[in-house]
Amino acid sequence: MRHIRVAVDVGGTFTDICVMDEHTGAITIEKTSSTTNPIEGILNAVDKVGADLSRVSLFSHGTTVATNALITRRLPRTAMICTEGFRDVIEIRRANKEDLWDIYKDVAPPHVPRRDRLTVTERIDAQGLVVTPLDKEQARQVARILKRRGVEAIAVCFMNAYMNPENERAMRAILQEVLPEVPVSISSEVMPEIFEHERFSTTVMNAALSPVVVSYTKQLGQELKRRGYESDLLLLHSGGGVMTTDAVEQYSARLAGSGIAAGAIASRHIAMLCGFKNSIGLDMGGTSTDVSLAYDGQSRITNDWFIEFGYPIRFSSIEVLTIGAGGGSLAWRDEVGSLRNGPQSAGANPGPACYGNGNTQPTNTDANVVLGRLGTRLAGGQVTLQPELAFEAVQAGVAMPFGLSVQEAAQAIIDVANANMADAVRLLSISRGYDPRDFALVSFGGAGALHGVAIARELSIPAVIVPPNPGVASALGCLLVNVQHDFSESYIKEASEVDIQELEAAFTRLEQTAIEHLAHEGVAHEQMVLERTIDMMYQGQWRSLAIPAPRPVTDLTELIAIFNQEHLREYNYKREDAPVSLFRLNLKAVGLVPQAQLPEHEPTGRIPEPIYQRQVWFSDVGAVETPVYHRSDLPAGLVLDGPAVIEQLDSTVVVPPQSRAEIDTYLNIIIRL
Repeated sequence: MRHIRVAVDVGGTFTDICVMDEHTGAITIEKTSSTTNPIEGILNAVDKVGADLSRVSLFSHGTTVATNALITRRLPRTAMICTEGFRDVIEIRRANKEDLWDIYKDVAPPHVPRRDRLTVTERIDAQGLVVTPLDKEQARQVARILKRRGVEAIAVCFMNAYMNPENERAMRAILQEVLPEVPVSISSEVMPEIFEHERFSTTVMNAALSPVVVSYTKQLGQELKRRGYESDLLLLHSGGGVMTTDAVEQYSARLAGSGIAAGAIASRHIAMLCGFKNSIGLDMGGTSTDVSLAYDGQSRITNDWFIEFGYPIRFSSIEVLTIGAGGGSLAWRDEVGSLRNGPQSAGANPGPACYGNGNTQPTNTDANVVLGRLGTRLAGGQVTLQPELAFEAVQAGVAMPFGLSVQEAAQAIIDVANANMADAVRLLSISRGYDPRDFALVSFGGAGALHGVAIARELSIPAVIVPPNPGVASALGCLLVNVQHDFSESYIKEASEVDIQELEAAFTRLEQTAIEHLAHEGVAHEQMVLERTIDMMYQGQWRSLAIPAPRPVTDLTELIAIFNQEHLREYNYKREDAPVSLFRLNLKAVGLVPQAQLPEHEPTGRIPEPIYQRQVWFSDVGAVETPVYHRSDLPAGLVLDGPAVIEQLDSTVVVPPQSRAEIDTYLNIIIRL
């Protein structure tokens, strides 16, 4: 019988695998080095953990293939076909810059060069009426030109196509006739919304990524099938759900945020198990830290995100803020003599100085070694640390230039890194109208549990949660998701002019499309959940807020009242006398997958003997003889007063003085400040 679930998260340094037995709830984790070909790393992880794929009922995967392809721009040659006169929309963008004051820093060039952006004669007006039909002879000529150029993907982006897809569909039919092997993305299906640049940009990303991710997912699916796996390969997407390989062909760009979404899902779920509906996720790895937020049990969702500034991807995504702060982030001195930390990183190779691979610049890992918070082995002994090299790097790089002792220098490195991460948490919480004091901080990733308490103290967060397997929490997140698709339709009207029957008809169209997609993926009708939201804004604004809508909608009065309250929370003001406009109708279509259930343990409260003790430096008390425990020795119900260090395969937990650690029945560590 198939009763095993497998989730794999591929990172830049390690590939993490999480295996759960559905019968017992037992979880097995493993880490293996990532490889140039991610599929090889995944199969190595499967072999290492000893998973029999013929007994696997679900294989879920979070991937960075799409993200890395966009970052490195290793993309197939992509063409774009536009309405005549609009070929430069994606180059004009919004005419803004990431750094307003840096006149020398240019926005990266478009993913499709101008010579591959061709135009045809056609026009749809703003009401969706065909003003000029597609010139089919000209369209065939454009198709023949692209065939001669050998393009591997095509994006079709016509003006006002979101109101009427007729001309785009006709163009796609001609392209499929002339170039049957080339994937074609049309904007009216990928992102049927107003705002040309965002719609065009998303469609171009979708087209460019299609050959990359479709090839990858098909190859991985074939390899898994060859080894005995019989079900669909499920891929985590940016919106926090999973989709099958069939859906990937149509919505390839949804995988651009696959890797970072898994950690946000896991942190929300773990916080809920611990009794916290409000939580902030802090996923600190080797090169970066991802910060996410869940409020009232729901992850914060955004449509405004990108991999490269200036080229938005408008698919709904869990909002994650990423900064260059990780275990390998370098400490350095700037031109005016201030200590900085990151975003430059030593990466996996050569890595921190204590790895002994030739790097001599101090990193956060080196600073933690100097302070005694890290031992001499990481990843279950796969990485051996050399403390003397860490001391030399911190001494030469920070202590001597700033006139500090080596411990003070190491603490300064950590303080700067913590300040950077605390600022990121502020951006995602305080600047969005949320008070960090109302949240728990879930610290995970390979390095998160080393820094979590210090960041929580900086922000007056009352509790820090460290999951049982913090280093592979993102892989666990892949086990906690459902099949999910997001659909939307522009609906621009003042609330007082809305015809409720027309509104309901629009939602019904979206629901029919959603049901067809889920049914195609094998989801039974009774397992389908459809959730409506309406994007609303004060008339004259262009930023909107998504407000949950009932099924059916009978009156907008209550929704407007909810919008006013949400606007007050988000922007600190509301205008109840101002007219409200509707902007877009959204539908989240969920296909329920049986959820992974983490095992509970009987509390015993037995305090084990520490495996040894070592000197650990804390900024407020200096060096303290600190007991070191192994995570697997700590039972449910245990209460442990700091200071203490807890080591395990995938992470190290620091419990500072003046804090108390509790082990709950799910073996989460909850540190109360």
